Amino acid sequence: MSVDDIERVAVLGAGNMGHGITEVVAIAGYDVVMRDIEQEIVDEGYEDIQWSLEKLSEKGIVDEDPDDVMARIDTEVDLETAVEDVDLVIEAAPEQMELKKEIYGDLTEFTPEDAILASNTSSLSITEIATATDKPEKVVGMHFFNPPVKMDLVEVIYGEETTDETAETTYDFVESIDKTPIYVRKDVNGFVVNSVLGPFGDEAGWMVSADEATIREADATMVHERGYPMGPFELGDLTGIDIGYHVRKEAGKPVPPIVEEKVEADELGQKTGKGYYDYEDGDGADYGHEDVSEDFDWLRIEGRMVNEAAKLIGNDVATPDAIDTGMRLGAGFPEGPCRRADKIGLEQVLDKLETLHEQTEADRYEPADYLVELVNNGHTGEDAGQGFYEYGGDDGDREYRTLNVLEDDEVLAIELDRPERMNALNEDLMDEIEHVLNNADPEAVRVVTFEGAGDRAFCAGADIGGFAGAKPWERGTITSMFETVNDFPKPTIAKIDGFCLGGGHELALACDLRIATTDSEFGFPEINLGLLPGGGGTQRTMRMIGEARAKELVFRGERISAERAEDWGLINRAVGADEFEDVCAEFVDDIVEGPPVALDYAKKVMNRGEDASLEAALTMESQSFGLLLSTEDVLEGTSAFAEDRDPEFEGK
Repeated sequence: MSVDDIERVAVLGAGNMGHGITEVVAIAGYDVVMRDIEQEIVDEGYEDIQWSLEKLSEKGIVDEDPDDVMARIDTEVDLETAVEDVDLVIEAAPEQMELKKEIYGDLTEFTPEDAILASNTSSLSITEIATATDKPEKVVGMHFFNPPVKMDLVEVIYGEETTDETAETTYDFVESIDKTPIYVRKDVNGFVVNSVLGPFGDEAGWMVSADEATIREADATMVHERGYPMGPFELGDLTGIDIGYHVRKEAGKPVPPIVEEKVEADELGQKTGKGYYDYEDGDGADYGHEDVSEDFDWLRIEGRMVNEAAKLIGNDVATPDAIDTGMRLGAGFPEGPCRRADKIGLEQVLDKLETLHEQTEADRYEPADYLVELVNNGHTGEDAGQGFYEYGGDDGDREYRTLNVLEDDEVLAIELDRPERMNALNEDLMDEIEHVLNNADPEAVRVVTFEGAGDRAFCAGADIGGFAGAKPWERGTITSMFETVNDFPKPTIAKIDGFCLGGGHELALACDLRIATTDSEFGFPEINLGLLPGGGGTQRTMRMIGEARAKELVFRGERISAERAEDWGLINRAVGADEFEDVCAEFVDDIVEGPPVALDYAKKVMNRGEDASLEAALTMESQSFGLLLSTEDVLEGTSAFAEDRDPEFEGK
């Protein structure tokens, strides 16, 4: 079976996960039946989907009429009726092994022979679930994250008997419903995300239990110094302290005393009103910048996460890219642990683990064989040219992780590829943009285009977490990328569809031309963070649209529409989504077919003349005009004009 054979899907469960998965599948265009054991539960789930679709439609996230999506959803209580004619079953029953086995036993009898049976379990063994069927090769894990409508990640998990065909079809199906899948190629406890995330809260718990840090110090340092979306204790309160406790107990792992204390006191987090923080009589997770501690040993936490990642890679469970993608999309990390470790230096990570293991003899610090192997082979990270990833030098090939780059027909197309962060700029992305442009062949490229992946943003600004830990005096280096774009010798075009804010707006302004859909929005929200645009935004905007409007944009921090941006002169065109690609293509074609030498001179004169006196600028223009008169392109252009044909410029 391939994904093209999947037409009808059954989702077993109408609770939060079940109705969320049903909604996602229906939005993608599939016919889906949602089943639960009681009609009341099914009806509540159906109503929740309807409410959600209306909200998504109001926000413009779903274009289709909610009633049309709902028309693809059937409901059922009888299991046999629900699954008798489906191609894929997604089971989202409670996390009880015996219950799941009972369901899968019935599925063996009730489903078509070729139907794929997927479990949304977050922790139970796919292999064991499959023992309840007579077709274990068709059983696979399909772990959505909560809430499925918002969370982009899905783990596709092999059981021992799962065939490649089953897993690959499931992977393709996940992509077809506009989610991002990662393979988990062995049925390990915790799969990928939960395995790597475990030490985030676990190690912080051990540190606080040993009076080596306070809860606020741990949370503040990991958020404000290391860039994580929330601290380990705040996260524990959000998910439920008892959840992590039971996971560790079931896995036979030691539990930090502070976790034991909270569970015994029934202080389980937000759901009980009190956990590590007080949510009833207190202010909740009220840590701030002032709680950051220079003495907090964050490398203990990150080192253990890196170690778990190394175990998964060494045991062929997942690739570094799958792990990093999983942690970014599933846990909201600013970057994956493998990429971050390569920056830190794997030798430092290994040294931290070995020191802690020697001091404590605790199993949790024992270094993974794969990590040791990398360091012993000199593959210690980015500075060494290879770590978890391979890194090319400035003059060599390089595998880009935040960009998609395509060079074809003299067009260098650069796509910012961080859709899960609305293509926000971080150090990696900015460095990769510079690397692409610095290594581009000026003779082979006539135009460069920039666009954003996904359907929400060109670039929504700077990823604050991506610059966590940078010192104030290092911030000045961030502007170099914008200057590299501005100074690139060939014309550059920003293709803007969606949010174009902050650093993303500055990237667009560094380009020569800007074309946007009418749904796009522009602005500099930095002032609302107590900052100002730091990538040339204040200066380029003033020169482009004048002092009054530039100051309005920067001082007020509000967004403006594409129509207003066009009216003000910030962009060249604001066009409807249906015209967007055609208009962009017209701009690109005009430049590709234009005279390369003249375009080079025109860009240079206009960029440099902007900051020169009028007399100096006119001199540059006159000199360039004179130099162009001697080129073969001018001869071709004048000849073509006289002969009433299109010129064929060769850049000579």
